[in-house]
Amino acid sequence: MKKTILIASLALIIAACSKKEKAYDATGTFEATEVTLSAEATGQLTLLSAEEGQEVAHGSVIGYVDKKQLELKRQQLEASLRQLDASREQLSATRSSNDSRQLDMEKQLATIRQQIANAQREKQRFSELYKDGAVARKQVDDIAYQISVLEKQLAATEDQIRSNNAAFDDQNRGISAQIEGVSQQADGIAAQIAQIDDQIANADIVSPIMGTIIEKYVENGEFVTTGKPLLKIADTQNMFIRAYVTSAQLQGIKVGQKVKVFADYGDEQRHSYEGTVTWISNRSEFTPKTILTNDERADLVYAVKIAIKNDGFVKIGMYGEVKF
Repeated sequence: MKKTILIASLALIIAACSKKEKAYDATGTFEATEVTLSAEATGQLTLLSAEEGQEVAHGSVIGYVDKKQLELKRQQLEASLRQLDASREQLSATRSSNDSRQLDMEKQLATIRQQIANAQREKQRFSELYKDGAVARKQVDDIAYQISVLEKQLAATEDQIRSNNAAFDDQNRGISAQIEGVSQQADGIAAQIAQIDDQIANADIVSPIMGTIIEKYVENGEFVTTGKPLLKIADTQNMFIRAYVTSAQLQGIKVGQKVKVFADYGDEQRHSYEGTVTWISNRSEFTPKTILTNDERADLVYAVKIAIKNDGFVKIGMYGEVKF
C-alpha cells in the first residue's frame, strides 16, 4: 500500500514539473553586424591608430596609406594647368587685340567719310559764293581737290581694311581653334586632378560604421594593396539574437513584434532587454545541436532575428533566450 502511494506521489510530481511553464520560448546566440574594412589604396601603411576593443565613430579617420607621391603628382598637374591657363589668356589677349585693331580701322573710315561730307558742304557753300562773285574760282577748285584726295584715301583705307580683316579673321579662327585645344587639355588635366583627389581621399582609412574594433590584421609600416583587409568592426550597440522556433510557434510571431530577450551569464544570472523581431526565415532547417526548443522533438525549425539595444553587457556569441 505504501509503495503504491509513493509511486502515485512521484507521478504527480513528475506531471507537475512537466506542466511547469518554461522561462523562455526559444534560444539562440547574440550576433552583431560586422564590417571588414579594407584598404582602398596601395602603399605603406603610414598610420593606423586603432586597437582591438577600441570604439570608433562613423566616418572617423583612423589611419592612412602613404599619399606623398599622389600629392606631388597633383602639384605637377596643377602647374601644367596654370601654364595652360596662361596660354589661353595670352591667346585671348591676341584675339582681343585683333578685334580692337579692326575697330580702330572702322573708326578711321568713319573719320574720313565725315571729312568728305564736311568738304562737300564747304564746296557747295563756296560754289554759291562763286556764283555771286564773292570768292575766286580757285577756292572752289581747292575744295574739290581736297575732296578727291579724301576719296582716294577712303578707297585705299577700305582696301587695306578688307585685306586686314581677312587676315585678322583667319588669325582669329586659328586662335579660337588653339583656345579650344588648350581648353580641352585643361579639362583633361582637371579630370586627372579629380582622379588624384579621389585617390588621396581613398588613402584615408575611414570607419564605415560606428562600432567596436574586434579584429586587427595589419600594423603600422606594413605595405598594403587595394582590397587588403585591415580591420573588422562590429556594431555592438545594435545587436540581435538569432533564435530558432518550431512551426507551431511560427504562427504567433510576426516582424515588428515586441518580445523579451534574456542574456544568459550562467549560474542563473540574466539581463533582460526589450527586443523587436526584424526578420523571419522563409525556409526551415534542421535544429542546430546547441539550440533548445519548446518541442525538443522538433527536427525542423525556423530562424528569427530579434534586435536589441545593447547596454554594453551583451557580447558576440553569448547565449540568450527569448520569451514571445
